[in-house]
Amino acid sequence: MNFIRGVIGGQGAGPQPSGAETIQKLCDRVASSTLLEDRRDAVRALKSLSKKYRMEVGTQAMDHLITILQTDRSDSEILGYALDTLYNIICNDEEEEQDEAAQKQADDLGAQFTEAFIQDPEHITLLLTLLEEFDFHVRWPGVKLLTALLKNQGVQVQGIILVSPMGVSRLMDLLADSREVIRNDGLLLLQQLTKGNAAIQKIVAFENAFERLLDIITEEGSSDGGIVVEDCLLLLLNLLKNNSSNQNFFKEGSYIQRMKPWFEVGDDNSGWSAQKVTNLHLMLQLVRVMVSPVNSPGATASCQKSMFQCGLLQQLCTILMATGVPADILTETINTVSEVIRGSQINQDYFASVNAPSNPPRPAIVVLLMSMVNDRQPFVLRCAVLYCFQCFLYKNQKGQGEIVATLLPSTIDANSISAGQLLCGGLFSPDSLSNWCAAVALAHALQDNLTQKEQLLRVQLATSLGKPPVSLLQQCTNILSQGDKITRRGSKVQTRVGLLILLCTWINNCPIAVTHFLHNQENVPFLTAQISENLGEDERLVQGLCALLLGICIYYNDNSLENYTKEKLKQLIEKRIGKENFVEKLGFITKHELYSRAAQKPQPVFPSPEQMLFDHEFTKLVKELEGVITKAVHKSSEEEKKEEEVKKTLEQHDNIVTQYKELIREQDAQIQELKEQVTSMTSQNEKLQTTITQQLSQIQQHKDQYNILKLKLGKESQSQSHVSDQADGSQVNGMQIEELTQLREELDELRQQHTLLQTQLSDKDTLINTLRSDAPDTTERPASDNSELIQELEALRSQVQSQSAEIGQLKSENQDLLRKAETLPSAAHSDTDGSSDSTKMTELESRLGSQTAESERLKEEVRSLSDSRKELEQQLASVNSTVAILQTEKSKLQTEVQESKKEQDDLLMLLADQDQKIQSLKLKLKDLGQAVEDDDDLDTRDPTDEDDDDD
Repeated sequence: MNFIRGVIGGQGAGPQPSGAETIQKLCDRVASSTLLEDRRDAVRALKSLSKKYRMEVGTQAMDHLITILQTDRSDSEILGYALDTLYNIICNDEEEEQDEAAQKQADDLGAQFTEAFIQDPEHITLLLTLLEEFDFHVRWPGVKLLTALLKNQGVQVQGIILVSPMGVSRLMDLLADSREVIRNDGLLLLQQLTKGNAAIQKIVAFENAFERLLDIITEEGSSDGGIVVEDCLLLLLNLLKNNSSNQNFFKEGSYIQRMKPWFEVGDDNSGWSAQKVTNLHLMLQLVRVMVSPVNSPGATASCQKSMFQCGLLQQLCTILMATGVPADILTETINTVSEVIRGSQINQDYFASVNAPSNPPRPAIVVLLMSMVNDRQPFVLRCAVLYCFQCFLYKNQKGQGEIVATLLPSTIDANSISAGQLLCGGLFSPDSLSNWCAAVALAHALQDNLTQKEQLLRVQLATSLGKPPVSLLQQCTNILSQGDKITRRGSKVQTRVGLLILLCTWINNCPIAVTHFLHNQENVPFLTAQISENLGEDERLVQGLCALLLGICIYYNDNSLENYTKEKLKQLIEKRIGKENFVEKLGFITKHELYSRAAQKPQPVFPSPEQMLFDHEFTKLVKELEGVITKAVHKSSEEEKKEEEVKKTLEQHDNIVTQYKELIREQDAQIQELKEQVTSMTSQNEKLQTTITQQLSQIQQHKDQYNILKLKLGKESQSQSHVSDQADGSQVNGMQIEELTQLREELDELRQQHTLLQTQLSDKDTLINTLRSDAPDTTERPASDNSELIQELEALRSQVQSQSAEIGQLKSENQDLLRKAETLPSAAHSDTDGSSDSTKMTELESRLGSQTAESERLKEEVRSLSDSRKELEQQLASVNSTVAILQTEKSKLQTEVQESKKEQDDLLMLLADQDQKIQSLKLKLKDLGQAVEDDDDLDTRDPTDEDDDDD
């Protein structure tokens, strides 16, 4: 202890040891002391020397300090001293004022010590383990040390933490620490951890980071909060920027809705603190990250929809129209609203309906355009308004039509200022930046909208009193052609570039506008003069744009003006300029240093007004037209004629192919119709088969009934013969009375049997009638099934005839029985009363007579049944003929189907021949240098595209 006191602050009698010697002795004490207290004092001394002797402590003590972290885990005090010492030697203290060389040396030193510390990945794992300690003296310096390591060697440390088990989860626990200093430093640590590492960003997001950060922002007062809110917003930006997975998770978790309260500013917007401005600026950037044009279109559209539904867009528009908002917040709000509405029809429609709180109310678009064409407004604000106007018109033909309509004579309102009037005023303003912004804004109102390009040709301008009005197109070209007047009006290259951008966008893909432009006799000479001159570096861009404008006049020329046909314009270029020189001047556009900057993103961002020359959408137009104009200029008249001939040939082939396609479609329809007919006939045939099966079953039932009847009749005849034998025996044996009684009973039974037989025959007749009524439904019965039915009916008729014979036999047996009964009165008279016997016999005779009549009637019914069978046979014959006719028709249909297939195969062969001819013609076209479209493009292209090709 005395030694340490002497080293640190004591007065020694001899010469004082150097810092390196003192640090060496302290390191030896840390390594060799067995008492924890001695080691703790030595580490405390190293901590006090680490800032002044950073190099020496880092070089000599780092390994000993790491050993302390590994072995003395039970003492939080020595762990804290060791972590603080490591932090002092690794951290580059940026707060101290140092010269550039000293600061660079300190940075290099921190990087060296960091690299030495992370050389063993286990050291980072050890540090993550120490962060689980709740003791403040361990956790807080551990957080600061890990943050410093990430600042110095972020990529390497991120890789180690990423593969460490539960490494990110341990760091996320810092946000839940109740001690604000640890939570706040934990935010700084997570900021460094999530920089540029998408994998860690995803893990942090799925560790519920969004919920925790938004809760902290709300607890700290949202935009009115302090530096903690700023740190939370910076961490959110790290998690969401260029990370589509986290953006989708943020949207799906309904966190966009929780952003709305951030922008609820009051009426009193005076006295904004610098921290509030910073917080709100970051909040607006966070909204822009979710709807950035670089995101996938689907994700951006979904976020735009959510922002409209939750009222976030409405809240932003409120800030946009509020008074007293700082200029930088207003500028960023305009940019944010721009990207929220870009390409979203519902958001664009809402923005068009927003009015400024003025008297009378004015549309927000008009108020913003007034700022854009006002040269007293800040440059960044004017750029933001232009971007907002461009986003409002992006893929919004309805909005384009509304802007152009404010310029048309029929819709101009003299009592109010419209967007079109402001654009025209800016277009011809003395301020060159206003000229450029107005020209580009008007060009966006015409972008990819042929209808509005033609409508804008109707706009007339009154230049001065006493002179007739001129068209807007004429006025733009007049200003271009009067170079000396432009200079006197204070306009520069920026004005001319803006007007040329407007004219190129206007006449592009619009032959009518090209004709109007060429109708002015001064335009073409002016363009050729501009292109052919050797001007300075600043004028090269103007020359390139003039070449582009003249090339559009050639490419989209419909040859309606005799003096300026395609061929004459190309001859003019060859004589006055030269084709190679023309192409070289055209290439000046893409070679300009500001061209690539504008092509990167839609938002116009320029360091100064003078560099504001290119528009993002116009760069895409240049890229599209440069190649086709070059080919159009180099083509000779013969090549164009050949191309026209090839186009006509291709059109003829296309017409032939179209006719064949239509024919094939018709044949396909016919084949489909025939298939449907075959299917219908097949189903009908199946139904008829079912009907025949049912009828066959009914006939079988009929046969069974006849068999049963036949058996019953056989039993009756046997019983009658038995009764006759008994009667004879009674006469022989002298027992006539008993036989007579038995005979009466037999007669009663016979009568009942006749009644039953009559009922059965009646049922049979009903069944036959049913079969007769069902006969028409069997018109399509197969011939084989009908023949079987006829055979069965023949068998049934033979059975009925046999039954009729049996009935006749029964009748004869009844007559015999009657004769026997007549002999009974004489024999019975000797023993009984004659009068009673006579009466009984009379009754018996009457009964036998009625039985005989009944039998005759039954026989007549059998005859009628036989006649009905004959009629049924005739109907079956007609069925057979109908079936034969249907089979003949079916065979004809099948023959027609085969012929149609054969014709279709022939047509396909013809199509293959035509395709080969077309391919050969296309190869010839390609050899000639002509771009040839694919067949699918030719089939699916829009009719307007065909017209353009013809032009």
